[in-house]
Amino acid sequence: MRTTTLPLNLDRRPSPFAAPDFDKLARIYRWMEWLTFGPSLQHCRFAFIYALAQSRQALVIGDGDGRFTARLLEANTAIEVDAIDVSPAMLHQLSKRSQIGRVRTHIADARTYTPVRRDYDLVATHFFLDCLTTREVEELASRLWSYTSPGAIWVVSEFTIPPGLCARLFARPLISALYFAFRLLTGLKIRSLPDHHAALEQSGWALMQHQKSIGGLLISELWQSIPVPDSRIISCP
Repeated sequence: MRTTTLPLNLDRRPSPFAAPDFDKLARIYRWMEWLTFGPSLQHCRFAFIYALAQSRQALVIGDGDGRFTARLLEANTAIEVDAIDVSPAMLHQLSKRSQIGRVRTHIADARTYTPVRRDYDLVATHFFLDCLTTREVEELASRLWSYTSPGAIWVVSEFTIPPGLCARLFARPLISALYFAFRLLTGLKIRSLPDHHAALEQSGWALMQHQKSIGGLLISELWQSIPVPDSRIISCP
């Protein structure tokens, strides 16, 4: 049985935020994305797709309409995927794009979902962590560590606030506007980006590679699970 590291300040109280409702966006999500950012978000999702050729069991969380999952299945003909999403409509779109025989879909809130395996060697979250608080990302990362095999990869795509005054002056109002729009469209309560770097580093993951685009507004990352000191390890049933 694998063990998991839990942050020393981990708070397991239920989240005060209900899951947003993305069902109404399922059919138009791709076109909304292209109208706002063109192919940039798509390029972020696929940035490391060929670095995942050795993966065999993937846990894909919040992939929306399933474009990453479909490309992953094309690039890696041996991989099997458990796809998690709180939106049935989004999962329906994912299923239409994917090879059903190698994809199992699960309608669930990732914050409370218990994975069906303990040997995932790949976790993927593309533009999903920005729907969580930093504490929720930390809890999720700590929990998923115990359901992955040693050396597992976590591929992440996210918005970030880039360094530099000019970049920040552009990025902050843009990201605030995006959160406002999704609050109106889906009921998303989060209003600022989580510190996913600190959360993953605290939870047994190390950043291995990264790529930036649009002046640092978008980032693609490869993280890897690492052993942790015995003093930070707690058994996971």
